[in-house]
Amino acid sequence: KTQKYNIFYLSHGGWSNEETVLGTDANPSDLKLAVDHAIADGKMTPMILVCPTYNNTDPQDSWDYGLAIRLTDNFHNELANDLIPAVEGRYSTYANGDTSPVGLRASRNHRGFGGFSMGSVNTWHTFQYCLDYFRYFMPMSGNMGDGGWADQVVKTSDWGSEDFFIWTATGTEDFAGGSFAAQIRSMATAYGDTFRLANNERDGNLSFRVREGGSHGPVESNDYTFNALCWFWNTEE
Repeated sequence: KTQKYNIFYLSHGGWSNEETVLGTDANPSDLKLAVDHAIADGKMTPMILVCPTYNNTDPQDSWDYGLAIRLTDNFHNELANDLIPAVEGRYSTYANGDTSPVGLRASRNHRGFGGFSMGSVNTWHTFQYCLDYFRYFMPMSGNMGDGGWADQVVKTSDWGSEDFFIWTATGTEDFAGGSFAAQIRSMATAYGDTFRLANNERDGNLSFRVREGGSHGPVESNDYTFNALCWFWNTEE
């Protein structure tokens, strides 16, 4: 309780639920074990990881693409009004228990959201609706149009290009890779006054990793997520 923790919300993708990314106490995922070791070895900043679900009443809601699109588009309401207060009102984060809109804005530098595939779409929607509350975003292999809407999100907000960082990744053999890469290229070129490609926060606010031979699966999702979590809040990067 005497230490404040950064907090990162990890969204699952299709055919998944809140136990998919990190597993359970009885059956932890490979990613969860890798994160534990990275924190113990000093490679990753200690943080609280939260695995929500955007599923509605059925664990298989994410199997339905059209329904999943609608659910992720509405998830920000539950995220801001219910989930964040439930978590950060209990655990020791930089919100200091203040989960009001004012409190969440004040602690946004210590909060991130990310996900793979449909979890990436959920991440883009979080950027769209909750930029006030999050500084860091980790969308992977799941796009949402071109860069125009994201540019408008920033320009109509209270934040500038130095107030966020988007860490992105996909694979060369990923069926979603082409459209995802097109969005990132659009953001960096057509809307380069808002988004600047870089590998650090000093030089820009958007990074793009491409895994040669990477497909659309759990191995890639775990690898991208692990590397991103090692990057966030790491002063050596």
